Amino acid sequence: MSASLITVLFLAALALSVSIRLWLSFRQSAHVSAHRNAVPADFSAQIELAAHQKAADYTLAKGRYGRIDLALGIVWLLLITLGGGLQFLHEQLARVIDAASLWHGVLMFGALAVLGFIWELPGSLYYTFVLEERFGFNKTTVATLITDTVKSALITTLIGAPLLWLVLWLMRSMGANWWLWTWAVLIGFNLAAMVIYPIFIAPLFNKFEPLKDEALATRINALLARCGFKSKGLFVMDGSKRSAHGNAYFTGFGAAKRIVFYDTLLATLSPEEVEAVLAHELGHFKHKHLWQRVAVFAVISLAFLASLGWLSQQDAFYAGLGVSAHSEALALILFSAVLPAVTFPFTPLMSFWSRKHEFEADNYAKTHAQAADLVSALVKLYRDNAATLTPDPIHSLFYDSHPPAAIRISRLRAA
Repeated sequence: MSASLITVLFLAALALSVSIRLWLSFRQSAHVSAHRNAVPADFSAQIELAAHQKAADYTLAKGRYGRIDLALGIVWLLLITLGGGLQFLHEQLARVIDAASLWHGVLMFGALAVLGFIWELPGSLYYTFVLEERFGFNKTTVATLITDTVKSALITTLIGAPLLWLVLWLMRSMGANWWLWTWAVLIGFNLAAMVIYPIFIAPLFNKFEPLKDEALATRINALLARCGFKSKGLFVMDGSKRSAHGNAYFTGFGAAKRIVFYDTLLATLSPEEVEAVLAHELGHFKHKHLWQRVAVFAVISLAFLASLGWLSQQDAFYAGLGVSAHSEALALILFSAVLPAVTFPFTPLMSFWSRKHEFEADNYAKTHAQAADLVSALVKLYRDNAATLTPDPIHSLFYDSHPPAAIRISRLRAA
């Protein structure tokens, strides 16, 4: 395999993924615009035209932002690869620390992360303080943003740097089958993170208080008993600190399982609707969707690491992506950088699988709560989160992890 072939394959995969993304984005915008002035009949009694138009405008604005963000992302990718950015960064850091040192590789990742953050910062600020602000969703202050950034950087450094050093050491020291050892370490780390994150890390960013509404807590505990679910507790998170969007989720596993409600969600839904939403989330638990995803992640990550194990030994892999130097860190960075373009065409498979899980969770919810309550809760969430009711069907099939509103509501109402 020649370096020129690697370059051609990389550019072809990138061109294909970008073309598909843009085609889908413009389809979505055109479809949403065409249906902007009429609320779908199934929702006309619950959602007023102004709310429907706000959702359309929000979707269109995010689409425009997404296309600009995509273009900037492609420029960044080409700069660090074929543009020689990684090679230049490698050489400059070698002036500070021996290029053969594993810490040189760790610094490579750190420097690239900082530069990438700076590159993306204008777009991130625009999205939060202009786009989200315009539609009434942003609650983040500049002080909160700075605090979050500092905390994230510290946590990443304290946890990520040692983990990265270990991975690089395994790549260097464990022979041709280093990727098996690395895979085992990463799987173990991810499982540990599922326990550690909700207890120690999430509280650094948000307040989690026990649910104080005794009537609602009684209703929820009765639901948990019917479903045979045990949790560490019911918590309310101050989601309104950053956004007006609402949500609820499970986190952790085993004895560390927690049920978390955004305060914005509780402010919007009735107790019956909260119960129905939680019944849906319990459906994910009962169908073992989390563990299915962990298993699939394990298989896919093993295949990716095996591929990296082979590519990292090919001179053409480095040269074809604009790098003349060889190192474990460069191999890992290059592979991580080009992987999204290569795997993007498979996105619909994961989206389809996720939508299947949502239908299964809805079916479970119907047997433990009122379908009508779940319908009314979803309609409120669609309205309050400005989620479009009229997505382009192909765009939805490709991207959406949840079924389109019309299909999902229709199935629930049929119950």
